Amino acid sequence: MNLYLRLLAVLTGAFFGRRLGPMEESVLHFRVWPTDLDLNGHMNNGRYLTLMDLGRVDLMIRTGLGRVAFKRRWTPLVGSAVIRFRQSLDPFQRYQVKSRILCWDDKWFFIEQRFTRPGGLIAVGLVKGLLRGRHGNIPTAEVLRAVGVEAVSPEMPEAVRLWRASERSAGDATKH
Repeated sequence: MNLYLRLLAVLTGAFFGRRLGPMEESVLHFRVWPTDLDLNGHMNNGRYLTLMDLGRVDLMIRTGLGRVAFKRRWTPLVGSAVIRFRQSLDPFQRYQVKSRILCWDDKWFFIEQRFTRPGGLIAVGLVKGLLRGRHGNIPTAEVLRAVGVEAVSPEMPEAVRLWRASERSAGDATKH
């Protein structure tokens, strides 16, 4: 199925769907179409990242952040993403993309996105993202205030701490 049609379906569902709290999970339902396949006959690895974008769009709109970002001309940006594949998705299989905010620091929101089907976990991705305005990055505290959320970040999961540490050490290696 064309990605623009999926985007239209996600936007329609998000605008008319139930509003989500900041720590609630967005769940999208999809099916593997022939246009999603790679040469091995299963869903292309790159397609997962594209579908993760749709999960974050749904999450932003349903938490109220989409409207605030649009009004303030804030742009969502991904700083990095990592994904681990556990099983493959075959043609015409149904699956879900589950997206939720895990935690945040002063600059970044950390989002977990899981691909599941009745048989279990297919893949799990972590995304580090922020919002940028005309004058630079918007601190997470300002973003939360803008949507009326007064919350302290949940404790950063071990997987996120390790990922951040590996990014820092990789960044140091590129400076030499």
